[in-house]
Amino acid sequence: MPKKEKGMSHQTRPVTKRPPAWCRYTSEEVEALVMKLAKEGHPPSKIGTILRDQYGIPLAKPITGKSVTQILKERNVASSLPEDLENLLRKATRLHVHFDKNKADLHNKRALQIIEAKIYKLSRYYKRKGVLPPDWKYEPKAIALF
Repeated sequence: MPKKEKGMSHQTRPVTKRPPAWCRYTSEEVEALVMKLAKEGHPPSKIGTILRDQYGIPLAKPITGKSVTQILKERNVASSLPEDLENLLRKATRLHVHFDKNKADLHNKRALQIIEAKIYKLSRYYKRKGVLPPDWKYEPKAIALF
């Protein structure tokens, strides 16, 4: 494996699958926190960040045995689309609106093409994994998520 030339500053995940000894939250408390944050409108990735930064919970999975999205799905609070795909759809919609106003903006036209390629690739993956229905289709102009 080639040596990394750039910076070394990043988060490393805990090696062990067991909850850390210094974390005093129970499974029920973590699930209640996840539900509280979801009701406030936070997406799963933001919930994990808030749990880590404000509550000192490094990962929800070792404590509860389930990921944040699994907890939300059990309580029927999770979005019908995966979070990464939903974010790409929002970004593409914003670029479509911008591009309708600024027809000559070729840099953003290229950015829109790249984002739509990511959407198509990710949707193929999620269809293959069974997360999206096989007949789900991305329609560039029809989606209004914000």
